[in-house]
Amino acid sequence: MAGAGLPAENCHEETIIIAIRKTLTATAVVGAVLAGSAACGTVEQLSAGQKLDRAFEKLDEEKSLSFEFSLDTDAASLKALDDPSAPESGEEMPDEVAQLLRDARISVTVQSKKPFGESGEKDFDRMAMKVSGPDGQLVEYRVIGGHTYFRTDVDTLGKAMGTPVPKASDLPPEAGALKKVLEGEWVKIDTKEMERLAAENGEEPGAEPSPEPTLDAVTQKKLMKAVRGVVAREVELKSAGGEDGTERVTATAPFRTLVTELVDELRPLAKKLPPGAELPTDKDLKDVPDAKVRADITLKNGELKEVRLDLAKLAENSRVKKLGLVVRMTGGSRPTVPAGATELDVEQLMAGMFGGLGAGASGPAGPVDGE
Repeated sequence: MAGAGLPAENCHEETIIIAIRKTLTATAVVGAVLAGSAACGTVEQLSAGQKLDRAFEKLDEEKSLSFEFSLDTDAASLKALDDPSAPESGEEMPDEVAQLLRDARISVTVQSKKPFGESGEKDFDRMAMKVSGPDGQLVEYRVIGGHTYFRTDVDTLGKAMGTPVPKASDLPPEAGALKKVLEGEWVKIDTKEMERLAAENGEEPGAEPSPEPTLDAVTQKKLMKAVRGVVAREVELKSAGGEDGTERVTATAPFRTLVTELVDELRPLAKKLPPGAELPTDKDLKDVPDAKVRADITLKNGELKEVRLDLAKLAENSRVKKLGLVVRMTGGSRPTVPAGATELDVEQLMAGMFGGLGAGASGPAGPVDGE
């Protein structure tokens, strides 16, 4: 939407990127704690590890998985996390952004042709993600077959961000199907065409995207074995029974030690990791907080239901009183192709975004198929 005239200075992109980066770091820790639960030292740890193993064995038998991410925090902690020092006037996180991050829910569904325990990356054929705020749905997209489908409630998103947004009527006629985006309707993009154009950015015309690294079955097993070994050494597990078949497992680990050892184990596999999964350097690891983190894991009748990760100590800021990441397993539905989605011409989309569309770019980009 950058080309639709949104004021960049009000978007606080850096703030949001920092928050996302911290969230993804936390998610990695959750995955490490859960995936490495098998080999533990004491009888209590062995029992807790076995319970988690059995829960994940059940997930391995599934072909569809749905879960939801959210933050367990407050606006004051998010603002303190954004800028631990005294900010200059007008540069602190706006209340709207803090409330959006606090109340946002990210729902994800993935589907595979095979049971997850037997699946490689190429077996995952459908994916859907939805971001919702306190006032309703903000963004939704689905990847099915060769197309990516998306829609957004621009008015609700603008309200949540405290940022004015353009209307479809504000765009020039050459905007074509981009007007559908502002009207909140489903649109679709040819995924391979988008990848091709991205590959051409800064390269010779006609360049093809480089093949992305994939995790083959052998690499996945090596990765899982490495993670299990590190977590077995560094994570302390305790379990407590509850009512109606509920079990709660608490996992505690020194964060810097855990991350450092995980990275050391993963370095031999670095070339086979997906794009965007670059490992931190030794210098980066020295800056990782030296504090213990705790994950509270809830099982119901042997099935994984919820993970809560306490991140407040990682902030290393006394003003951050409450900061947690919550992952809940949900009963999602099978992602389907949205009816009536309008196809966006990828070249027109790129020309509109980078050619000043919304600011009255001269010269039509040409009609969009179906318009």
